[in-house]
Amino acid sequence: MSESIRSDTDVQILDKDGSVLPDATVPDLDDDTLVEMYAQMRLCRSFDERAVSLQRQGRSGTYSTMLGHEGTLVGSAFALAEDDWIVPYYRDQGATVTHGLPLENILMYYMGHEQGSVIPEDVNVMPICITIADHIPHATGIAWASKLKGEESATVCYFGDGATSEGDFHEGLNFAGVMDTPNLFICMNNQWAISTPFERQTAADTIAQKAQGYGFEGIRVDGMDPLAVYTVTQQAREKALDPDADQARPTLIETLLYRIGAHNTSDDPSAYRGEEEVEEWREWDPLPRLETFLRERGLLDDEEIDAIEERNTEQVEAAVEAAENVTADPEEMFEHVYAEQTQNVREQQEYLRRLREEFGDEQLLED
Repeated sequence: MSESIRSDTDVQILDKDGSVLPDATVPDLDDDTLVEMYAQMRLCRSFDERAVSLQRQGRSGTYSTMLGHEGTLVGSAFALAEDDWIVPYYRDQGATVTHGLPLENILMYYMGHEQGSVIPEDVNVMPICITIADHIPHATGIAWASKLKGEESATVCYFGDGATSEGDFHEGLNFAGVMDTPNLFICMNNQWAISTPFERQTAADTIAQKAQGYGFEGIRVDGMDPLAVYTVTQQAREKALDPDADQARPTLIETLLYRIGAHNTSDDPSAYRGEEEVEEWREWDPLPRLETFLRERGLLDDEEIDAIEERNTEQVEAAVEAAENVTADPEEMFEHVYAEQTQNVREQQEYLRRLREEFGDEQLLED
C-alpha cells in the first residue's frame, strides 16, 4: 500500500529515501527554519515515547500516540501565523506544542489535572477534544467569528479519518462552505479508526474529494512528508485569508499517513492488523526522510543531532517534573466550564463540596 503514496496524492516533495522528487518544488524556507522543523519533530517523538512510558508506569492516564504523524503536525503548524487558531483532537500534540502550548499542559491533561486545559492567554489553541468530530463545528464558528470581526487569522481543525463518518463533520464543513469561512480542515487519514480500516470508513476513493460536495477545494498530500504538508497548508492559509474572486476560503486537506503505533495505550493493534503492513509504512517515517534531506544539504550532522536530542530530553523532563508537581483539586473541574459559572455549575460544585466534607476524599474514591 505504501508504494502507492505518490500516485494517490496531489502533493509530495520528498521520496521515501528523503531525496527530492524530480518534479517537486522545495518550499522557500531558510536553513535555520528547516533544521528547527526537524528538531521539533524529534521533540515530538521524544515526548511521545516519554508519555507512553509514564502511562506504563501508572503515572499518567491513557495516552494517544502521534508516532508517524509528526510530518503532518509539525509541517502544518510551521505554516501558521501566531494569530491563527488551532482546534485539536487527541492526537495533535505536535501541532499544538509547535503553536506555543507548553508540553506540561499535555501531560497535565493526561494525568487528569484540569489545569492541562487552561490555555495560556497568548496561545491560540483550544482544549483537547476527546469526542469524535464535535469540535469541527466549533472550528467553523471560530473562523466565522474571525471573518465577521475582520481579523487576519485562519482556523485549523485536525481530526482523523473516523471523524469523517460523523454528522458533525458534514455540518461543520457544509456551514464553512455556505458562510465561506477561513477554515483549514486537516484530516489525518492514518488508515485505521481504531480497528476500522479506511476501506470500511467510506466508499469514496479519497476523503479530499468530499470537499467538492461542500463547494470548496479538497487536496490530498503525503502526510509523512513535512515539506509537502507545509506547502499545502501555507497555500491553503493564503487562500483562506485572501482568496481570488473565483476561490472559496475553506480547504479540506487529507494527509495520507499511517498510525505506526497503537490507537492509544489501551489498544492492541495486533488484534486487527499485521506487522508486515506496519513495517511497510514505517519505511515512510517522516523523521529519517527529513533527516536525509538535511544531511544531503549539509545542514545536519551527528553532532548537531546529539545536541538536539540533549535539548529535547531536558525539555521533556522539565515538563514531566512540572506536571507531576501539580497538586490537583477536584473542584477545579467546575472552574473552566464557562467563562462565568452558571447557577447549575455552582450547584454541582457546592454538592461535591458537601460530599467531601461529609465523607472525606478517601471514602468517596473507594465508594
